[in-house]
Amino acid sequence: MSSPDSAAHQPDRLRPVMGRRALIGASGLMAGLLALTACSSENDRLAEQAANDGSNYVAGDGSVQEFAPEERGEPVHFESTLFDGSTVEPSRWEGEVAVINFWYAACAPCRVEAPDLAEIHEEFADDGVQFYGVNTRDTQPTAEAFERRFGIGYPSMEDRDGQVMLAMTDYVPPSAVPTTLVLDREGRVSARILGIAEPGTLRALITTALEESAEA
Repeated sequence: MSSPDSAAHQPDRLRPVMGRRALIGASGLMAGLLALTACSSENDRLAEQAANDGSNYVAGDGSVQEFAPEERGEPVHFESTLFDGSTVEPSRWEGEVAVINFWYAACAPCRVEAPDLAEIHEEFADDGVQFYGVNTRDTQPTAEAFERRFGIGYPSMEDRDGQVMLAMTDYVPPSAVPTTLVLDREGRVSARILGIAEPGTLRALITTALEESAEA
């Protein structure tokens, strides 16, 4: 049987053990808080990035590149499906100047340029200039809601599998959205805009393609 003296000293012997357990618990709690803080900081950074660009996209720098007739490559070639279910391929705009715009609904620059693209499409309709969108991410309901919101009257093709983007890699960097291409009457890329298409610039590029076709 333990003596009264040993019983009296038992709490003193337990104190260091309890202290170690408390320390371990406090250390675990601190580690957890640090992990949560790091996770929160990472989430905040990702949330800020998403808020800035609407989604993960590679922003174009707004640069414009024109290609002289003798510098243009082969006519573009791909086959895709419009959101209305019909097939689209370069034969659709054969003999006409065409504009192809790569976009998706959550892309902030795409929303900025959308009203201008809709207006320019209407301006050049009488000249036979055809506009097509290449939607890289959206389902049909999302894409059509975007088109209604901004009054876009030209069709877009669904390219979530990236087949059109792949066929156009010589001119469209991967995930560089928006990108706008102007095609001459032979279906060759005559100009490219990386980033938001400034209205005056796009009008000038289309006009140049129309004028050189008339001269030819």
